[in-house]
Amino acid sequence: MSQLQRLAITAAQIDDRQINLTPEQQHYLHRVLRLNQGDRFIAIDGCGNWLFAVLESRETGLFASIIEEIVVNTELPVKAILIAALPKGNGFDEVVRQAVELGVASILPVTSDRTLLKPSPQKVDRWNRIAAEAAEQSERQFLPAVFEPVAFDLAVKDCVAKHRFICVARGENRHLLDCLVGLDPPQPPLIRGEQELAPPQPPLARGEQEWGELSIAIAIGPEGGWTDGEVKRAIEFGFEPVSLGRRILRAVTAPIVALSLVGAAFEKR
Repeated sequence: MSQLQRLAITAAQIDDRQINLTPEQQHYLHRVLRLNQGDRFIAIDGCGNWLFAVLESRETGLFASIIEEIVVNTELPVKAILIAALPKGNGFDEVVRQAVELGVASILPVTSDRTLLKPSPQKVDRWNRIAAEAAEQSERQFLPAVFEPVAFDLAVKDCVAKHRFICVARGENRHLLDCLVGLDPPQPPLIRGEQELAPPQPPLARGEQEWGELSIAIAIGPEGGWTDGEVKRAIEFGFEPVSLGRRILRAVTAPIVALSLVGAAFEKR
């Protein structure tokens, strides 16, 4: 079953036990993936559910019938929010793709003092399409959202994650990994025979009760890094300045390093 093709859909497309496929999805399944009536695939609704489906046909076009739900667990045990200043050119395309592969929960592009790019609404649509493709490829349960770009000050002011870090290229700051290993994610319930025992849970930030996990926000700067004023303002809103190592990383490399450290700190537990 793991070798079946995967397709990202929305929960609104599900009607009873059927999936109403968009014309683009019909074209993709039939013309690109070469699936025909009776072929099976996996639909990912972006809300944590995998659906084992079979392709069917009617006069108005192709649709899919749901055979059963599939139980999977591919998400990080923490909610990782990436706040990233927009790099030059099309570099943000790769940031989105690889961040989704590494398990990011959401991506918030920001404009900073050193950001020159002002993306169009079409760019945001493109980033969300890239996120959907990456979620399919990496077998994600949830489809991360790429939000409309906002000003840096607004992003750090409105951040609700309990644990907030801003990556600074120079200075004597703690390494991000050292900060992460000190955080304890909630433990899953323990099963002993038929009795389920819920272990003590650590304090959760506001909004984390719904997610059921710790939430972490990591801010990554543009080419040239954050300005001193931006770092100062982030600290005022509860962000801790951290290091990603002794070397200077490109603006498109730093988010991948930061999210890899999140995975290294929590997934092995």
